[in-house]
Amino acid sequence: MESETFPQELADVLVRIQRLIRRRLRGGLSVPRLRGAEVELLRLVESRPGIGISDAARELHLASNSVSTLVNQLVRGGHLLRETDPADRRAARLQLTEAAEKRLDDWQRRRAELFDRHVSRLDDADREALRAALPALRRLAAGLHEKAGEA
Repeated sequence: MESETFPQELADVLVRIQRLIRRRLRGGLSVPRLRGAEVELLRLVESRPGIGISDAARELHLASNSVSTLVNQLVRGGHLLRETDPADRRAARLQLTEAAEKRLDDWQRRRAELFDRHVSRLDDADREALRAALPALRRLAAGLHEKAGEA
């Protein structure tokens, strides 16, 4: 029988890993750090250039006014361009600036280096256990994403 604490232990470990990643990647930055929601929005725009604010809000499970606030901050910070949608002059389409593209590339490179360094320190059995867990973790993430609106 599965331990009743397993789901909580898994959640705790995943949150701790995410927090440690953020902390490690913030260290040594020469530019002001971006908040988690700002990075999430930039990564979404990177994967879906031209996305609108309401679609971004739905995708990130945030209120449209919250995403509008993030967009305004990121435009002021030189990370996003807000372009008028030619099909609907009231709507905006979001694009990354060159500075944001470089920043995301740097973040992804540093994250990959961090993980490569730490995963390589694990023994073969631990690395294989993590590899074997990836499909289940992806399904868990997909299920959480689908159910995000049902808290």
